[in-house]
Amino acid sequence: MKKNFKVAIFTDLDGSLLHRDTFKFHSIKDYIVSLVNRGIIIIPNSSKTEKEIGKFNEALGVKLPYISENGSSIQGLNLINANFPDKIVLSREKEELIKIFNNKVPEQLKNKCIQISNISKKEQEKIFGQKDDNLENALNRKYTSPFLFKGDKNEQNKLSKILNSHSLTLQEGGRVINLCDNINKVKSMNKVIKILKKTEDKIKSIAVGDNYNDLDMLKNCDVPCLVFNDKFKLDQINIDNLIFSNMPSPEGWADVIKKALDKLNYNV
Repeated sequence: MKKNFKVAIFTDLDGSLLHRDTFKFHSIKDYIVSLVNRGIIIIPNSSKTEKEIGKFNEALGVKLPYISENGSSIQGLNLINANFPDKIVLSREKEELIKIFNNKVPEQLKNKCIQISNISKKEQEKIFGQKDDNLENALNRKYTSPFLFKGDKNEQNKLSKILNSHSLTLQEGGRVINLCDNINKVKSMNKVIKILKKTEDKIKSIAVGDNYNDLDMLKNCDVPCLVFNDKFKLDQINIDNLIFSNMPSPEGWADVIKKALDKLNYNV
């Protein structure tokens, strides 16, 4: 029976779809491809760079549209419909953000920030869990600037407040904090849904994440899914109708998606 709605899955990658340490997903590759072949739209929505997600698409063997650098850039919607744009940039370039950061943040707080670009390659490899070309792709950022913060929570909140007053944000992931424009995963997700609704009467959105910078995305979709992460305690997460997997990624991703599709009565 033909469904009267279209399913769009917005998914984080590291720790959600990709294994947290090895970044592998071969055990669920066939399942992902089967979803695409049955008309489900899958859109990676990640802090990863364009090149990193491009490599993921190559490994998958399918060109998926995607959102990179914490909502900064949307690419490949024309793969869904030829009339949709190929690329939408929602962020200022990284250099402009860094200039504002340098001009507006007090030295006391700047000294607590260790820019990833200023540390040794060996340290970069340890932080990102990547080497050689993979590390280079992870550092090849156009719209965000990763750093480590060595201050306490109060100092981080003060830094965030100063940046917010200048339309910048901090996005905290599993490995680093990213200096970002006034953009995030949920804003870009909503932008994509608005475009999809130009040709689809009804869109049912599934969002999958595993970390703090995914929670707003999960709160603003139809079916929120959380993949196991030992940082989280479910009773501390206030998201209605949350689907949770006790399995880590990548198997946890397949687990929550199957549960989400069952909840939508979308049996594929």
